[in-house]
Amino acid sequence: MKTKKGLIIVLSGPSGVGKGTVRKKLMENEDLKLVFSISMTTRLPRQGEKDGVDYFFVTEEVFDQNLKNNNFLEHATFVNNRYGTPKDYVEKLLDKGYNVFIEIDVQGALQVKENVKGDNLVLVFLIPPSIEELENRIRSRGTEEEATIQKRLKRAKEELIMQKHYDFIVINDTVEQAAKDIEAIILNKLK
Repeated sequence: MKTKKGLIIVLSGPSGVGKGTVRKKLMENEDLKLVFSISMTTRLPRQGEKDGVDYFFVTEEVFDQNLKNNNFLEHATFVNNRYGTPKDYVEKLLDKGYNVFIEIDVQGALQVKENVKGDNLVLVFLIPPSIEELENRIRSRGTEEEATIQKRLKRAKEELIMQKHYDFIVINDTVEQAAKDIEAIILNKLK
């Protein structure tokens, strides 16, 4: 019997909304058969990072070859390093019946939407209950200067406008409820 092809689940949302926390909660549910997508990057590994686990660490030349071969669902440059989601890696996982989870910014999500044809793509935008709550979450981290907080809030407001490009909008009031809502979306799509 042929394995049913998996889904690509893209999760985006403004900084501080809790994407990583919700993703970790979702990954605990083994019934969802979720695999977190590994990006390819030209940056050097940090202490403790492993090739093929944290990232696929490659040279500029290898990255260029993948770009030339149209092997990215999305790609971007960030702080002089290049990052991309390798299409061949994702396809292998999908063919094995896994659901591939990609946590990415809005620009990357729109590239994935452009590059993935078919009905196995689900775009989910995670939003805070309010801008005030988002500000509280960012401030409670206690890791950023006021100017950085203001930049994050300005960018969050810009990103919130982009939610119209997504299939589903989920409010992260509590991590448990947001994870349940996304789980329901995935299970419904798998039917």
